[in-house]
Amino acid sequence: RIASITKIMTAIIAIESGKLQENVKLSNNAIRAEGSSIYLKPGEEILLEDLVYGLMLRSGNDAAVAIAEHVGGSVEGFVFLMNEKAEQLGMKNTHFANPHGLDNREDHYSSAYDMAILTRYAMENETYRTIAGTKVHYAPNPDSKWDRKWTNKNRLLTGLYKYSTGGKTGYTKRAKRTLVSTAEKEG
Repeated sequence: RIASITKIMTAIIAIESGKLQENVKLSNNAIRAEGSSIYLKPGEEILLEDLVYGLMLRSGNDAAVAIAEHVGGSVEGFVFLMNEKAEQLGMKNTHFANPHGLDNREDHYSSAYDMAILTRYAMENETYRTIAGTKVHYAPNPDSKWDRKWTNKNRLLTGLYKYSTGGKTGYTKRAKRTLVSTAEKEG
């Protein structure tokens, strides 16, 4: 069980889709996603790029479902893309069943080795590197004159380890705490 480190795959597929500047209209399905949220509203339109920031910094499950629906046509279609990418990368001990990592399926799992393969691949993408290494992101809020402010939940990045370049945290009751972390020191 891998919990929200699943979102590394969700993010890289969204980034590689070439749709980051497209507006995404939020469905009721996305809004109803359980667990951590970036508090999106039904019918709201938001840039896919902002959804990826909300996904990676705040671990928004609502963002994960919205990304899946927009990029994959449906959650099921997106999960197909996730498993296809995992196979292409040689992630032999991985199967994705959702875009967020919640424990709603038994067939959602990976290994530390496979997550290292995925993260190494994702970190080769400049946009992914920027998003994963962002400490604070501001996104428009249609219900307020103030922008949303999302602070990264990864405490290694935000202050505990000065060489941290990014990563993703996760937690579910069954998986417990999960972490993928990247760092660089003197090259």
